[in-house]
Amino acid sequence: MSSTSDTVYGAFSESAQKWPQHSFLCVTPETADIYRIKAGEISYQDFHERIERLKAAYQAAGYGHGHRAGLLLENRPAFLLHWFALNALGVSVVPINADLRAAELEYLIGHSEIEIAIALESHHDSLHAAARAANRSLAIIGPDSLPEPAASAAPLVHRAIDSATECALLYTSGTTGRPKGCIIPNEYFLHAGRWYAKIGGLAALRNGAERMLTPLPLVHMNAMAYSVMAMVLTGGCLIPVDRFHPKTWWDTVRASGATVLHYLGVMPAILMKAEPGKEDTEHQVRFGFGAGIDRTLHAPFEKRFGFPLLEAWAMTETGAGAVIIANREPRFIGTGCFGREEPDVLVRLVNDAGGPAQSGENGELLVKHKGAHPRLGFFAGYLKDEAATTDAWRDGWFHTGDIVRRGEAGHLHFVDRKKNVIRRSGENIAAVEVEGALVQHPAVKAVAVAAVPDPVRGDEVLACVVCNTPPTPHDATALAQDIVAWSLTQLAYYKVPGYVAFVEALPLTATNKIQRGELKKLALTLPGTPLCINTCAMKRRQELRS
Repeated sequence: MSSTSDTVYGAFSESAQKWPQHSFLCVTPETADIYRIKAGEISYQDFHERIERLKAAYQAAGYGHGHRAGLLLENRPAFLLHWFALNALGVSVVPINADLRAAELEYLIGHSEIEIAIALESHHDSLHAAARAANRSLAIIGPDSLPEPAASAAPLVHRAIDSATECALLYTSGTTGRPKGCIIPNEYFLHAGRWYAKIGGLAALRNGAERMLTPLPLVHMNAMAYSVMAMVLTGGCLIPVDRFHPKTWWDTVRASGATVLHYLGVMPAILMKAEPGKEDTEHQVRFGFGAGIDRTLHAPFEKRFGFPLLEAWAMTETGAGAVIIANREPRFIGTGCFGREEPDVLVRLVNDAGGPAQSGENGELLVKHKGAHPRLGFFAGYLKDEAATTDAWRDGWFHTGDIVRRGEAGHLHFVDRKKNVIRRSGENIAAVEVEGALVQHPAVKAVAVAAVPDPVRGDEVLACVVCNTPPTPHDATALAQDIVAWSLTQLAYYKVPGYVAFVEALPLTATNKIQRGELKKLALTLPGTPLCINTCAMKRRQELRS
């Protein structure tokens, strides 16, 4: 099905008319039990009726075009329900990761200027506190509550709602400072769904027949744009689980009837640790869609479980405007290959000298959409940061910051990240953000953060800490644990250091800036030394459920 609508809400309405009795959502028993919601399937017609009721309630409360609403609802059906209802009125949604803590929430609320937050009741107090700290008036309601009256009139109420209307504000990891708010128009989501619906090859979707299971969070573009919109535009069933549960994963896959899986690279690594069994291929999965699988595990996984893992590349900023996927043979498994660009995507690789990278030479990946609209399918820009938007699009190309190599056959191979970013279990973590939080601990005089290898998560966070009073080996463990415990109140758990290394000084430039190259070398030598404390066991998801 090819939607003719200009909005996400309109596209869903079209599908509800075409496939009213098809299942749109499947809530697995395990996820239902964890979320304390009802398990089972929800049809397109039923969900559309719920959307219409909620839309009317928001409209009566005065919400409209130009307002923004925060959504802290994890992977519950309520996330999609509120998103679609608000989208119908031109209200942009700002997904909020439930793992964010005080400083992060304060920044997000102040920067996005959300009018209302729809959130789990267990997070209401922290949202109220963050709003006060940001000096913002914020209405906060639960997922099943009627919306409070809007505090201000919709600023764009007289403007038409169309494909260019802001649909969502998605925050990046902030690799060079504070997280940036990516303005995402309706066109972005629709283009992602249309791309997935027609890409074909090993990733071909069958109209009205697919059941797509994703453990990825709806606050990220993969689940929110690709998974949701692919199912909406093809009349398929979305199966959003609360998160990845290795021990029960295959039971969920089989019981849900999943035909497509979305994955992060860490997932296959964990699944391969289980003992092989005859039930490994007892499922209906046709392919997996994701990125970052360990190259040595790619071929063994496919052989053992009987379906291809299709590696893809995209960014929050690029959406499907420049997505690339290895959906056709040869896929060059085990080489970091993520396919080659489609005819409607233009690619340049630029070497360190600024010239075109040759075949086999590493270069920064630059992308744009082919034709008269080079930003088709991309984000509309960074909120309140025109300079950063202009810089990202300098010379008419979007600069990704990723280092890529083109092989002799023309396929693209991922090499590494150019920016100073730590990638842990699929989450991009900005070193400067973590440093900004850690330096506020009373015992910390100076701090620098780097990545160290982790066999399961890819990268782990290591903090080099200079203390006001240097600890002895005897009290280093207690101090490290105190720093990490405090950090867990300020940052999402995955950003908190898995190692705290107490050092005498940081590697600095003549102008007192951190020498990132030297820091990375130093970090690799520290784990296992007396003053480097392993705090990985403390990095657990912080549950705030009522």
